[in-house]
Amino acid sequence: MKELKADIAVIGGGPAGMAAAAEAERAGVENVILLERDYELGGVLQQCIHDGFGLHRFKKRMSGTQYAQYFIDDLEKSGVNVMLDTMVIDITKNKEIFACNKVDGIIRISARTIILAMGCRERTAGQILLFGHRPAGVMTAGSLQRYINMEGYLPGKRAVVLGSGDIGLIMARRMILEKMEVEGVYEVMKIPGGLTRNIVQCLEDYGIPLHLSSTVTRVHGKNVLEGVTVADLDGERKIIPDSERYVACDLLALAVGLIPENELSLKIGVEMDTLTKGPVLDSDFMTSVPGVFAAGNVAAVFDLVDYVSDSAEIAARGAVKYLRGEIAPDRPLSNVRTEGNINFVVPRKITNNPNGDIKFFMRVREPQLNAVLTCESGGGITGEKKINFVTPPEMIEYCGKISDGRNVVLKVERA
Repeated sequence: MKELKADIAVIGGGPAGMAAAAEAERAGVENVILLERDYELGGVLQQCIHDGFGLHRFKKRMSGTQYAQYFIDDLEKSGVNVMLDTMVIDITKNKEIFACNKVDGIIRISARTIILAMGCRERTAGQILLFGHRPAGVMTAGSLQRYINMEGYLPGKRAVVLGSGDIGLIMARRMILEKMEVEGVYEVMKIPGGLTRNIVQCLEDYGIPLHLSSTVTRVHGKNVLEGVTVADLDGERKIIPDSERYVACDLLALAVGLIPENELSLKIGVEMDTLTKGPVLDSDFMTSVPGVFAAGNVAAVFDLVDYVSDSAEIAARGAVKYLRGEIAPDRPLSNVRTEGNINFVVPRKITNNPNGDIKFFMRVREPQLNAVLTCESGGGITGEKKINFVTPPEMIEYCGKISDGRNVVLKVERA
């Protein structure tokens, strides 16, 4: 068994892992190891050839591959030990990582700190209980994206998209550009699940119908998909009588949600947040296990890659502070309270004596016009941010000083 040591070990080579490793190295940590199971860095950005990335960080429109290449170039010039085609199979509470690859076999890495950056995965047909057989032609939107953008395959001629997540919206447009027919996008909720800009640029600009409060109830075909049954839903998400109809198609793309990839986190007993499905984090993005940090879509599903990179750099700076003894494992933490229209916030805990600006990421429950985000600390308002329009798919970022970590209240309400 090959034995390695690391000051910081980063698990995952997508946008979060790359940003975390690069930030740790910039902070002066010499022994940083980045573990990635794929043959190259970039994660899902490898297959994202559309633009819209980097608007916050670089102030320009970039494709996903361009955004990834920036960090790949940064890592190539650094001293980070990047281990590709290396699968992490286990981690322990003592921060030992067990991985394997074809060259080294089994590898044991003794790490002083770990940053979890495994990303997220898509919900599948089985997880949403689609009725019918399992014919070819039913796939997640991310798989479809890889087939078309990386492998050069068109897996169908006439498609239905179930779910209005961003990948589904982007792939609806992509299929039209490849001369496929897209019958429509069906969304079980009464509001879209993707960014407003994607609703406009991917559906409205290309004449693709969006059917809200509707869903696919059955797939038809035993070996190959022949069509689907769709239906309208009432306010309780029950099928409206006589609303079912058959739609002929040979491709069903599923964009029905993302799940943070936290199997490794659970193995070491990390406390999980029931709302985000990711670890409960403090203001340094440290988990409940001292010395283990989390970043990107492992922590919560972000809508913008710029926020993923921001969260990763926060986690990396936290890991550096832990290495330097600036974070006590048993330091007192208090919960961040939320009021009004806020659904969840990351981080959820904060040190009682915060120092410097604290960055929060949050989502709202309901769409709202003319909203104001206020941050209360120590009994008074310490920050305020006015937002013309808030909606659940679009994450809100807030950064400000906190005077008293024991009494932090974040609130979104009508201005």
